Amino acid sequence: MQIESFFDKGLAQLSYAIISEGEIALIDPARDTSPFTQLESKYNAKIKAVIETHPHADFISSHGEFSLQEVKVYASKLSEVNYEHTTFDDGDEIKIGAIKLKAINTPGHSPDSISVLLEDETENPYAIFTGDTLFIGDVGRPDLRESFKDNTTLKEKLAGKLYHSLHDKILKLPDDIIIFPAHGPGSLCGKSMSDNLSDTLGNQRKENYALQSMSESEFIKLILENQPFIPKYFQYDVLINKLGAPKLSESIDHVKYIENIDEILTDALIVDTRSSDLFKTGHIQGAINIPNGGKFETWLGSIISPDETFYLIASDNGILQEVLLKTAKIGYESKIAGAIVMQKPSGTQSEKIDAKDLVDGEDKYTIIDVREVNEVASGKYFSNAINIPLNKLRDNIHSIPSGKPIAVHCAGGYRSAIGSSMLERTQIDKVYDISESIKSLEALPKVNSQKK
Repeated sequence: MQIESFFDKGLAQLSYAIISEGEIALIDPARDTSPFTQLESKYNAKIKAVIETHPHADFISSHGEFSLQEVKVYASKLSEVNYEHTTFDDGDEIKIGAIKLKAINTPGHSPDSISVLLEDETENPYAIFTGDTLFIGDVGRPDLRESFKDNTTLKEKLAGKLYHSLHDKILKLPDDIIIFPAHGPGSLCGKSMSDNLSDTLGNQRKENYALQSMSESEFIKLILENQPFIPKYFQYDVLINKLGAPKLSESIDHVKYIENIDEILTDALIVDTRSSDLFKTGHIQGAINIPNGGKFETWLGSIISPDETFYLIASDNGILQEVLLKTAKIGYESKIAGAIVMQKPSGTQSEKIDAKDLVDGEDKYTIIDVREVNEVASGKYFSNAINIPLNKLRDNIHSIPSGKPIAVHCAGGYRSAIGSSMLERTQIDKVYDISESIKSLEALPKVNSQKK
């Protein structure tokens, strides 16, 4: 038996392949199937099963890419998916080579979540694939289905179900069983995940804050507080995953390529993925700069709503193909009105400002801090800064006072590049990006800040 994991750092998402005696089962496969199909030749084996632990909110699954004549797709009956599948719930088993995979219903992160218990060749519990129920150092957040029915109490009900899934089912398993979760550090599906991508249940009993002894009510309160923001695309992806996404290659082939920026419609929404430095040397007026970086997908889906269309700009053809794939990971490829390569600086220029120049003259500027509320709570760089988290900035531009130049900062420069370009788009005042120079203030005492 072999277990291979695939970690997508951009979305902090984990997929798994279990190989035994010429057969392969995939759990929560990411949209690009190439890493999984390559296993067939590597192990001289065939993919026989795809298991979904729940309809995912943060990425598009590739279960629809596989031929149903050769591969069975399994999902809980509670997930109410609209694609062809075999139900997989408490008591159900799948045999892959010499091992067994058993379903355990573990609602909490979502009403339809399952975990998958792996029994080895000796029929002993060896590993559990916990989906978004249990992470390393954390547990799945129960507030992602709030926009559905009964939204005033659903997150509390799901948090209670999560408590019982953990204590009545998972924690009754042996300490030496290995936990393989669906997400790692950086995911917005939890709030304090470890850098480790797997661990034994015994270690997690000791180290995971959410598995310590507490009442159900204490657990509910603890789990619901200080959860990160919910990107705009999350509910959209749940719906796509319930329906089944179109094939990746066919969907990307439908993207329209344009040769000239004059083909971009006036007042259109434009996402420029070039580096912030290149963007600032010249860009189409009104473009939003979301640099092709480690969290491109998350910020694209946090700033652009799934009911909007946009043009996509990249600095060369190779990067354009890369960002197209990243866009497709969250199901946004169908939202692209046109894609274009822009190699030479052209159009509007943007400016940076050094953070040290603001220390003694911050009253001359309106300073916008686009960090998260919990980051600001640990201290502000500028006493008069207005905190508007980046995911809320576009909807709250009207609340920014006018009359002064605006300077935007985050913790390292990536988010401020996005935020300053969003403010530039409104033409409300002169906008500066404090960019990476904010790091030069790390050694200085921060201004105390209280959470609101």
